Amino acid sequence: MNNHFEPAMNNPITEDDIANYLANTPDFFLRHSELLAAVQFTSPHSQRTVSLQERQAEMLREKIKVLEHRVMEMIRNGNDNVILSDKILRWARDLLLVADAQHIPTRIVQDIKLQFAVPQVGLRVWGLAAEHASQPCAQGVSDDAKVFASSLTEPFCGLNTGFEAVGWLDEPAAVTSLALVPLRTSSSGTATPAFGMLVLASMDAQRFSSGMGTDFLARIGELASAALSRLR
Repeated sequence: MNNHFEPAMNNPITEDDIANYLANTPDFFLRHSELLAAVQFTSPHSQRTVSLQERQAEMLREKIKVLEHRVMEMIRNGNDNVILSDKILRWARDLLLVADAQHIPTRIVQDIKLQFAVPQVGLRVWGLAAEHASQPCAQGVSDDAKVFASSLTEPFCGLNTGFEAVGWLDEPAAVTSLALVPLRTSSSGTATPAFGMLVLASMDAQRFSSGMGTDFLARIGELASAALSRLR
């Protein structure tokens, strides 16, 4: 007799065994429906004992709340994207209306500050036509900065770690985070040599964090590049 029970004692039934049995025997509770009525849980909200049906209802309400929060977040993000799209369209219109090309660099810097609430904006371009080569935005750019700009296939976002481009700003010592946007004649994401670079900077370390998306910044770079091409 002892030998008959030894396998069961050496391999006791586990919770996983029970769970697998119930999962693979869907008609178990049809045959033992009284167990469903007898099952009780402790509610994590009120710490009182509730039935299986009540606990299922609580779990369903929790899932609905999570879905509602997600929907609201999607709506907020959608509204923010619409606002940004409108700002970009208005800015593109304003750049097209600039009659004198020599005013475009100043206009780009001013508009980005005002339209997109960026505390500091810097701009440098190179390879301009002779009549525009004396512009302030065409001065003080090292070969290293030009190579670095060309190496960026998309905007860079992160903390200020001593980039040369920070020196193009009015208050470089106040910069904590920044975005570096290459300017080139082709669309963003390509390896075409850059002919300039935009610097967007903030005192807030999270304003231009390394994990943020750069699609919006890329669109700014493309518009600025197209407008500045009139100076080349």
